[in-house]
Amino acid sequence: MSMFKRILCPVDFSEASTAIAKTTREFALKFDADVLVVYVAPSMIQYEIFDLPAASLPQLVGDIVSGAEKTMTDFVAKHFPDVRATGKVVSGDAAEAIVNLSQAENADIIIMATHGRQGLNRLLFGSVAEKVVKTSPVPVMTLRPQ
Repeated sequence: MSMFKRILCPVDFSEASTAIAKTTREFALKFDADVLVVYVAPSMIQYEIFDLPAASLPQLVGDIVSGAEKTMTDFVAKHFPDVRATGKVVSGDAAEAIVNLSQAENADIIIMATHGRQGLNRLLFGSVAEKVVKTSPVPVMTLRPQ
């Protein structure tokens, strides 16, 4: 019985995600595991700081989610051609959503990058990885993309 049957792989579609996908795919092949690739779109609360009219927020988040779903389909097809991988797009607090999903989906391990996109997003993603490591009930493998 393999130790890792189900791998959760959070991505942000940056170049870091490509590196993470490669490692996750290697794991999946080695352990004959299923992979759930997840992208967490920011929730409406996170957009309120931009002071956008409240009425446009659901539409904005909806557009981001449907755009991300299309990107996810392409990402999974490209990076996980020969493994059982599915993509999922959710919205909310990234760390919280990742940990909740790992439990809901019975993941055995989370494989993620310590940093994603540059600039502000990089700071956010760095703290996401840290928060996931601290709160996840399952092992978390963090990789520092070159």
